Amino acid sequence: MKNKLITAILGIALSVLILTVSIGLPIYVRPFYYVQIDTLNLVERTGYSYEVIKEAYDEVLDFCTIPWCEFGTGELRWSDEGASHFADCKGLFLLNGGALLVSLGIVVALLILNKKGVIELERPFGFDVSFFSGLGLLSVFTLLAVLVSLDFNSAFVIFHSLLFPGKDNWLFDPRTDQIINVMPTQFFMNCAILIASSIIICSLVFVVLGIVGKHRRIIGIKLKK
Repeated sequence: MKNKLITAILGIALSVLILTVSIGLPIYVRPFYYVQIDTLNLVERTGYSYEVIKEAYDEVLDFCTIPWCEFGTGELRWSDEGASHFADCKGLFLLNGGALLVSLGIVVALLILNKKGVIELERPFGFDVSFFSGLGLLSVFTLLAVLVSLDFNSAFVIFHSLLFPGKDNWLFDPRTDQIINVMPTQFFMNCAILIASSIIICSLVFVVLGIVGKHRRIIGIKLKK
């Protein structure tokens, strides 16, 4: 039996999955940062060795992604206020990871049920629901990417104001929280580019596959006639 609600749930889950996987790329793929230690000349700019920088970053990411890990920045100094900001980040990172796993579970379960005939997903206007998930994300994040590219610094401030309302502990003092010396603005800009690119590419693939799928079904119906 076709079910509009189940189809809508699948569409939302697909959107969340694309979003959380893309956000997770700079978080879980740590070589993305390791490469930038050289490309951003962090050793020369900070005076810290490659090993010290890598250890500091790994300890921060371990804290932010593993529930039971305690905060640390290797050999670099940190303050209680700086640690509190990363505690806020940890909550968001774990939320993203949880949403990724839940959305993935929903997508896989519904697709299996549909294949076995337990449910029958609808195709609004002849398109698979993935087409609409991709189209929605593509529209929103293409616009956001354009706006952010015009003034990344302002977007960075707005982003933190929205995610950490009423707090200013993300304004690090490089003398007391040395981790910020190895995480310059360019690194965060590169993270934003990676996330936006992933969302836009995945969404575009869904849109193209949706259009191709619809045309194939139309051709198939005509041939049967």
